[in-house]
Amino acid sequence: MSDNPPIEFAFPELRKWEKGAAPYIHVFDSGKPGPTVMVAALTHGNEVSGAVVVDALLDKGLRPRKGALILGFNNIEAYHSFDPRTPFKSRMIDEDFNRTWGRLGQPATTVETRRAQLVKPFVERADLLLDLHSMHDDGVPLMLAGPLAKGVEFAKQVGTPVDIIADSGHAAGMRMRDYGGFGDPKSAKNALLIETGQHWRASSVTVAQDVTARFLVASGVVGPADLPADWKQPTPAKQRVVEVTHAIATKRGNFIPARQFEGQEVIAKAGTVLGHDDGEPVTTPYDDCVLVMPAVNRPLRAGVTVVRLGRLV
Repeated sequence: MSDNPPIEFAFPELRKWEKGAAPYIHVFDSGKPGPTVMVAALTHGNEVSGAVVVDALLDKGLRPRKGALILGFNNIEAYHSFDPRTPFKSRMIDEDFNRTWGRLGQPATTVETRRAQLVKPFVERADLLLDLHSMHDDGVPLMLAGPLAKGVEFAKQVGTPVDIIADSGHAAGMRMRDYGGFGDPKSAKNALLIETGQHWRASSVTVAQDVTARFLVASGVVGPADLPADWKQPTPAKQRVVEVTHAIATKRGNFIPARQFEGQEVIAKAGTVLGHDDGEPVTTPYDDCVLVMPAVNRPLRAGVTVVRLGRLV
């Protein structure tokens, strides 16, 4: 992926949404019984497809028919720092917003922990959460459903994209989608995280629109007629579930891939060499191993995940 990939859509001006229930967070309550549903964008500041969708929903004046609807922009400061000359740097200001959720009881010392503490009451209020993300590299859309069966089942209700990823997150810290009741198998709360495709592809906006419309209708707080008619795309003939079993991280940033890899590529044979890290071979642990969001085709820092390995279930 180029350091300056093409940006195929206009970024929305979001300062008009600063004033809400909290800065850049808007809550609409129907006054009727029903779930509280949250759609969040900009968990990473350069993942803009979700911001286009939430901006459009606010512009449209979408209101829930029952329950409550929360629409928010998470790392808004990172978004406002975007520079097209160095577009990947606006992912965050001080640290990854989506690794802070396991330590919000500690003093907030970064832009991201301060923002997460402000967002936290709204996340805690939500019964259903959709977290809108996109990817550094080109790849097929992925629905990250978390490690629990309830997440996978909800992803199947949404009905798209093809690939549902059952995973436990990152060793570096808890994700928002795993926080509180979302990560509790005994809780009825549920959350999904969609990776819509490469950050600035127009197709990523199309995926974000489709998934958001389906999620909101599945939640029951709105009906199909409440949403733009052109957002919903054809439903895939079938979905598949990939269970992540390994996360391969480079020790010192010296991983050398055996070749160019594609996201969701299936490697037929166990023991296939994917590359070498500090000269040590990294191989597939089983037949029909799925490569989930490989980052091996670009330079990496020490400790960064090179690829997640999954099996079809």
